[in-house]
Parts: sequence; structure tokens; C-alpha cells
Amino acid sequence: QVQLVESGGGLVQPGGSLRLTCTASGSIFSINTMYWYRQAPGKQRELVAAITSSSSTNYADSVKGRFTISRDSAKNTGYLQMNTLRPEDTAVYYCNAAGRRALDLRWYNVWGQGTQVTVSS
Repeated sequence: QVQLVESGGGLVQPGGSLRLTCTASGSIFSINTMYWYRQAPGKQRELVAAITSSSSTNYADSVKGRFTISRDSAKNTGYLQMNTLRPEDTAVYYCNAAGRRALDLRWYNVWGQGTQVTVSS
């Protein structure tokens, strides 16, 4: 089993910053691409950012220049640094990762439980 746990969400004023953390644990042989998604009330889940095992990154247009995705492969951890936050960034943020299990090298694709980010004055 592989599990993801997100942390770092909270309430922040517009223009503020937060850093989300996604920690993977369990039978991990490899983590390929890590993703951050978000889902606002009444809206579909959308991809925010992605980072490959070689640290290539991709961002949604709405967050380019404000958010930075990174990872520490030695710690099986991913991060999402969010700056200049806006009220429209309010959502539950989810981490998603895929890779191979150490136990049997089978593929896994797992989601974290989500962490709430609220941007409001």
C-alpha cells in the first residue's frame, strides 16, 4: 500500500502565501509524476501543477508565475508553494502520484485526502 498525506492548508488573506506538502509512505519503489489538483465548491477538480521524476514542471495558466511545484525525491515528498493568493484560489487541494510499489513493482496511483485552502480577508 502507498499513501499520500497533504498538509499546509489554512486561511490566508489575499496576497498571502502558503506552502502545501504531500508526503508519500508505504511500499514505494518509485514515484513518477506528482500532481496537485484542486476542487472548489460546485466546480470540477482541476489540475494545478505537475512535476516529473526529472523535475520537469507544468502549470495551469491560472497559477503560472504565482505557484511553484517542487519535490524532494529522497524524502518522497512534494511541495506546492503558493504566492500572491487570490480568493479564486480557494479550494480543497489534492495530491496525486503514480509509480511502482517496492513489494511487487506493480503500478499504483493514489490520492491524498485533501487540504483546505481559503483565501479571504
